[in-house]
Amino acid sequence: MMDGPPMAAVRSKKRPAAAADRLINRELSFLDYAARVLALGRDPALPLLERVKFCSIVSEMLDEFFMVRIAGLNGQAAAGIVVRSADGRTALQTLREARTRVLELQAEQAQMWSEGMCPALAAEGVVISTVEDLSTKERAELERRYERDIYPVLTPLAVGPGQPFPYISGLSISLAVFVRDPETGEERFARVKVPEGLPRFLSVGEGEHFVPLERVLSHFLPSLFRGMDVLERSVFRVTRDADFEVSDEADDLLEAVEFELRRRRFGEITRVEVSASMSPALRERLQQGLRVGDELVYPVEGTLDLADVDELTTLERSDLQEDPWVPVGRPPLANLDDGDQFAAIRAGDILVHHPYDSFAASFESFVNTAASDSQVIALKSTVYRTSDDTPLVPTLIEASENGKQSVCLVEIKARGDERRNIAWSRALEQSGVHVVYGFTSLKIHCKMTLVIRREGGALRRYVHLGTGNYNNATAKTYEDFGLFTADEEIGADIADLFNYLTGFGRPARFRKLLVAPSTLRQRLIEEIRNVAEAARDGHKARIRIKVNGLTHVEVIDELYAASEAGARIDLLVRGVCSLRPGLPGLSDGIRVRSVLGRFLEHSRIFHFEAGERSSFYLGSADLMPRNLDHRVEVVAPVEDLGAQSELAATFDALLSDTASSWELDAGGVWHRIRPKKEDRPRSAQAVMMRRARRRVSLARSR
Repeated sequence: MMDGPPMAAVRSKKRPAAAADRLINRELSFLDYAARVLALGRDPALPLLERVKFCSIVSEMLDEFFMVRIAGLNGQAAAGIVVRSADGRTALQTLREARTRVLELQAEQAQMWSEGMCPALAAEGVVISTVEDLSTKERAELERRYERDIYPVLTPLAVGPGQPFPYISGLSISLAVFVRDPETGEERFARVKVPEGLPRFLSVGEGEHFVPLERVLSHFLPSLFRGMDVLERSVFRVTRDADFEVSDEADDLLEAVEFELRRRRFGEITRVEVSASMSPALRERLQQGLRVGDELVYPVEGTLDLADVDELTTLERSDLQEDPWVPVGRPPLANLDDGDQFAAIRAGDILVHHPYDSFAASFESFVNTAASDSQVIALKSTVYRTSDDTPLVPTLIEASENGKQSVCLVEIKARGDERRNIAWSRALEQSGVHVVYGFTSLKIHCKMTLVIRREGGALRRYVHLGTGNYNNATAKTYEDFGLFTADEEIGADIADLFNYLTGFGRPARFRKLLVAPSTLRQRLIEEIRNVAEAARDGHKARIRIKVNGLTHVEVIDELYAASEAGARIDLLVRGVCSLRPGLPGLSDGIRVRSVLGRFLEHSRIFHFEAGERSSFYLGSADLMPRNLDHRVEVVAPVEDLGAQSELAATFDALLSDTASSWELDAGGVWHRIRPKKEDRPRSAQAVMMRRARRRVSLARSR
């Protein structure tokens, strides 16, 4: 039993009874998050190509939403399962409301692109046009390119006797076509897939002049149906269920995941985007072939799949982009000779903050040193999401080749990265690295690396714990913390956890770590209850939490109880939030903010103040059921006073942001925070960049 008063003892009579009055729907909250990102695309204070990037991100978010969340709701609805979400909605209710909101977002995004961004880009010399807008010379150049690079890879698929309706792959752009034989009058439906592997926006002529690939294909479509009349052509795109489950009885996890990946190609359709100009007859024929009802069809004005406009952000146009940020070396880790890093970590815990601090000069340097250090006898790490050119995998291979015990725990079920992780797993195994795939029922989401080094006749453990993936690409754009420590108890905990994950046995009792699904939720709730108790006793009582998502109902109820007890609670939730702040008698003392910006806020940090006791934690877990109950997650205490001070300053900066932050009200509506008229916008991320530069300057001056 956990200490603290029962929930009934702290409930106020004013507490809303209905679930919908206490909680915000998870799916609708995600769409609100997408709307906040879209708002950055409309922000005139941002450089133009930065706004284009946010426009692209919204499309990527909606793709993921339909592949996973909507797919799950469709499955519930199709099975006739009447399971209500935490806020009281059925799957059908959520699907209907989500569809309405998606159509609104889609319309806002389409208008923003066609009426706002395209004219603004054209004014800067970046022109998106049709084939018909090109000069005679440019059109001739495009025709030569079409015949050389595009026509050879096209495969028109007509539907007729002996020609069934073709399989349509997920997230690919296609042309739906009506073609007629002028001699017989026979009409047929055909599908032409816009080839992948080519730029979506083809550069034409001199300067920055682009034509979308589907427009090029549409213009030259008669070359695929020679002698026929092309009656109509229109663009469409299919989204499929991309989630899967692996049976608990799978003997070979790698083989089971590979099988599910093959099966996923033919996942159920969750959305069909069609050009709004598509005729009713062509749309009806398309729906018949795909076997989908009207509820899955989403008409789009203008360009489909605006995720690809991200291609334009790679243009060499510094005048249209943010000033580049180059991560700096973190003192005292930067510019140390081999072995000195270990001495620096022994001297005291070191906190790094990416992308302000260099990932290469901290974590990558740490594992590279470990792989070549003659005193290191073992190197163990986890891989959840990583890049194609990650240095971590070659480093583990090097460690193995140097005679060290090299262990890699690869989560091959990481959605979207399954194929890459399987490929890395095989490369590691072939090089002698011990590769473990974890469990069928639990994803291993923790980010941890353990180095065991022989020093003075004894063994010492060095640990890195992170809030983000070991991915050198996203480390330049995702905000995350990493903690280097030689703390003996944390090192022993990490060693025990690795042994549990790679071996066979029950999880150990951990000394300092908070580990899901065994102890993390309970320990966090104990911290919240300690703060509530301090508030009831009239002592200082404050909670500050920064996560990507907050949907766990038990945690939310504990936060409500702490608020009722008088605690002050600040929640920084980047994305989905089911908690309602500011409800009389329930959450008066809770403030919820969301901070967005040029870097993706991704770290998870926790701060609890109960009287004279102040505790900080960081780790990989959001406050969601999947993280606390269905994944292996690690959250570690941050005990170094300097590191605690930095985490506190991070909270202060984020809660003072007036450049790209929103606040949630009791009605579930997000409001953009604006500076006072006499003040300039305050960007928390700009504050972090200045602090990182200042640390380097101070270190050099010593």
